[in-house]
Amino acid sequence: MTTTDKASTRDRLLDAAAELSYREGVSIGVEALCRAAGVSKRSMYQLFASKDEVLAASLEQRLPGYTARLSPPEDSGTPRENVLYVFEALEKASAEPDYRGCPYLAALIELKDPEHPANLVAREAKETLKTVFRVQAELGGARDPEFLARQLMLVFDGASARAGARVESLDGLTTETVTALLDAAGM
Repeated sequence: MTTTDKASTRDRLLDAAAELSYREGVSIGVEALCRAAGVSKRSMYQLFASKDEVLAASLEQRLPGYTARLSPPEDSGTPRENVLYVFEALEKASAEPDYRGCPYLAALIELKDPEHPANLVAREAKETLKTVFRVQAELGGARDPEFLARQLMLVFDGASARAGARVESLDGLTTETVTALLDAAGM
């Protein structure tokens, strides 16, 4: 197997893991994963020690794209506008027909083992978003930036989960809620 074949096999596994775990959950089986990727189990185990490692690598690989979708353009506005941008992006994404919620929140909910490799990646992704909120809150003069960041995470995760389960439409709901939180926090 050449380096190109290995990279191709690896990419196919990661893409299949991303698609299947987002659509069906992280409890996908090795057989289904390998079948969707078009690779043998032997090939998978030559590249990864376990399916858990494939899931973790898949979450890690798509993190930059996920972050980019939620990040305002550089030097785009005030801290308040930057926070609202995240929720506007969430509302827009949640209207897409294949939206299933935040893949990192889903992994945290489904994986009960806090030491699971995919759980560690997901927890880091959520902490990164909370840090972004806290920094924007500090820059915007919020009275308690850490508390506001926690509130914003609660809204983000709750909205993601409800929209992903198709029990709630976010059209304006999160931005209105976040606007009230920002006002109350003095930001």
